[in-house]
Amino acid sequence: MRIFAGMYKMLRTLLFFFPAEGVHHFSMKALKVLCSWGVMRRLVAWSCRPEGVGAAPVGGSVAAVETGVLARTVWGLPFCNPVGLGAGFDKNALYLRELEALGFGFVEIGTVTPKPQAGNEKPRLFRLPQDQALINRMGFNNEGVEVIAGRLRAWRSASGGAGRTGARLIIGGNIGKNKVTPNEEAWKDYDICFRALYDYVDYFVVNVSSPNTPGLRALQEKEALRRILTQLQGVRAELVAAGAPRRPLLLKIAPDLNDAQLDDVVALALEIGLDGLVATNTTVNREGLLTPADRLEAIGAGGLSGAPLRERATEVLQYVAERSGGRIPVIASGGIFTAADAREKLMAGAVLVQVWTGFIYEGPFIVNRICRGL
Repeated sequence: MRIFAGMYKMLRTLLFFFPAEGVHHFSMKALKVLCSWGVMRRLVAWSCRPEGVGAAPVGGSVAAVETGVLARTVWGLPFCNPVGLGAGFDKNALYLRELEALGFGFVEIGTVTPKPQAGNEKPRLFRLPQDQALINRMGFNNEGVEVIAGRLRAWRSASGGAGRTGARLIIGGNIGKNKVTPNEEAWKDYDICFRALYDYVDYFVVNVSSPNTPGLRALQEKEALRRILTQLQGVRAELVAAGAPRRPLLLKIAPDLNDAQLDDVVALALEIGLDGLVATNTTVNREGLLTPADRLEAIGAGGLSGAPLRERATEVLQYVAERSGGRIPVIASGGIFTAADAREKLMAGAVLVQVWTGFIYEGPFIVNRICRGL
């Protein structure tokens, strides 16, 4: 594996000469072609999947977790390992088979909006190699909930159906609002996505914390959140009463919230019985970066992810875990590159971890390496 990791570093050096968003699509399409051959897909899986290695520490006491093994059950869902891929990487659920072959225990698709939207103008994804970071202002570009629901339906069918027979990969649905939808009607967009994806994802994440949709972060205020989350809980209650399975509902929060705002989130989550949180999204903070100021100014606005976010994301995670008394399960996201990073999050109170920027910098063996180090 060290040989392959070294090869990836050389390949990464070459790829970093080209625009980031184009390289992303090129790389995933190449992996898709490779995995279309059964023999090659099995070879990729054999190389990357962390089958039965290591032992995972348990963060907090907020979920039923199988100790001593990578597999764990959270919210009644069987995760084959605790390392997932965060939302924004496979927005349109195009690469689930390939990401499963790379060993991810779960993948969060989206952010999905009711109507298709192109997102912000390009270029909108930028690398900061000196900081092992990315800045993005994608703007919820996606093909719309109808197309994505159809793709997930096909995935479910190929994987053995909605009962998950024969399927290993847990799928999360990250949902948001269209840019043109005013905030006072945002709950309607979340409702549409929730209903359309309900039969095809294993859990939901409400995204009100992206910095790349104008006004979206205003929805993190307590009463705005209450309107959206209780609406979705009501819809879920209706669906469950009609015989549907109960899908966990989570909220993704920004690392830029202050303590008072985090207290509001925790209080609301406990009050309404929210199933969990994702901590955290990207940050608008640029302090302490090694990348020159003129380069940052040229890039402009966007959410920062990667190594510079690790410490703050852990602080938010730990604060939420402590303020909730460990009663809110948290998926940790932000600055996870290594097994040590993942352990830090788990020991701070997370039940699962997500990578994104770390995947770009560390390559296709990141899940294997993290799981071996746990």
